[in-house]
Amino acid sequence: MEQGLSGKRVLVTGGTRGVGRVTALAFAKAGAHVVVCHHQAGEQAQAAERELTEVGERHRVVCADVTVRSDVEHLAEQALEALGGLDVLVNNVGVDGVVPFDALDDDEWRRVLDHNATSAYLVTHSVRDLLSDGASVVNVGSSAALRGRINGVAYSASKAALIGFTRALCKEFGARGIRVNTVAPGLIEAESGAGLPPQAVERIVGMTALGRICQPEDVAGAVLFLAGDTSRYISGVTLNVDGGV
Repeated sequence: MEQGLSGKRVLVTGGTRGVGRVTALAFAKAGAHVVVCHHQAGEQAQAAERELTEVGERHRVVCADVTVRSDVEHLAEQALEALGGLDVLVNNVGVDGVVPFDALDDDEWRRVLDHNATSAYLVTHSVRDLLSDGASVVNVGSSAALRGRINGVAYSASKAALIGFTRALCKEFGARGIRVNTVAPGLIEAESGAGLPPQAVERIVGMTALGRICQPEDVAGAVLFLAGDTSRYISGVTLNVDGGV
């Protein structure tokens, strides 16, 4: 069945590296018009812009810190200017945090929560009036939210917050036909083991039914599914993309 993504107007945060970059390119190749944001200028941002331009002209790369309200408002203005509105929002920005609980301090807690949870609130709140009726919001979380992770209290808590955010927001946006869902990947290869030692990575792979680490393309496929027409009656769900851990 056709996903119906051609011509859709898409905003992907953290769209110049890893999962975000692969997802943005997948949307562009499906015929969507894409705005992506990044926090730091550099080769990755330039490469992402080149790749998007090669696919089509109606794309834009914006520098914005999505933990800062003024930057997020600028991002919303850029999305409006470039696309005229939004049919899909992908809240992909996130950071890892591998710290034993005894060593976890207030600054680290706030850093992880700000990037992984508050950013989704700020971006979604700032673009809410740009979302078309029937639009799709997809949050990129983590399967760690459902099972926890040693040395990852802040990380697991921040990703769990996205699940509650998704469940509540889908009820508020539902009247406009806007769907809100979360994709929860397992350990992703692009994360270089997410700070875990090789033996821990090997153990996780051993627990995975499919016997391999998640690839960014696996996550992108799930995001596009939740953004497309074939998931038109799915809202408020957390879709595990963890290979069967």
